[in-house]
Amino acid sequence: MPRTRIKICGITRAEDRDAAIAAGVDALGFVFYPPSQRYVAPEKAAQLVSPIPAFVTRVGLFVNAEPATVHSVLAEVALNVLQFHGDEDAAYCRQFGRPWIKAARVRHGLDLLEYARAFDGACGLLLDAFVDGYGGGGKEFDWSLIPSSLPLPVILSGGLQVSNIQQAVRVIRPWAVDVSSGVEVAKGIKDAEKIAQFIAGVRNADA
Repeated sequence: MPRTRIKICGITRAEDRDAAIAAGVDALGFVFYPPSQRYVAPEKAAQLVSPIPAFVTRVGLFVNAEPATVHSVLAEVALNVLQFHGDEDAAYCRQFGRPWIKAARVRHGLDLLEYARAFDGACGLLLDAFVDGYGGGGKEFDWSLIPSSLPLPVILSGGLQVSNIQQAVRVIRPWAVDVSSGVEVAKGIKDAEKIAQFIAGVRNADA
């Protein structure tokens, strides 16, 4: 089986960045959505991303941001991939000239095949729980709503944690998994042991 990629999102501290890198993470996410408790200002994010080594992807998360805001962040922060969690359409997402991911808030009635086709320029489709506001709120969604085949690489999110990650990988076989609250002790504050256990769980499921 292919190796499942792992992204730790909502990095706000250097020690959490370093713990994730040491544990073998593939990507780190930085939230540029001011209402979020995991928001990082661009100047702080620039400091956090500068020591990230080669082959660890730097991802910036935005929600319905003005294009000028995204361009401003890109001018200051060395991001590799953009992740859009709001009501952005495909034309919006591709205007920045960077690889991009589109999030889908999964719920009954959402046709994920149609949704994926609408964002066929994305390099991944992130599947998260539908909750009030944006982001999955650490909630798991019904995995049976995921079609057996989607035309984009699937990034599974929503309520993932140490206790369920092996089952999630074995059942869904996603291209990647994305976790934030599942490896935290408080919002925006990661736990190095949980990060290591989560990544180990993914690797065990891949074996």
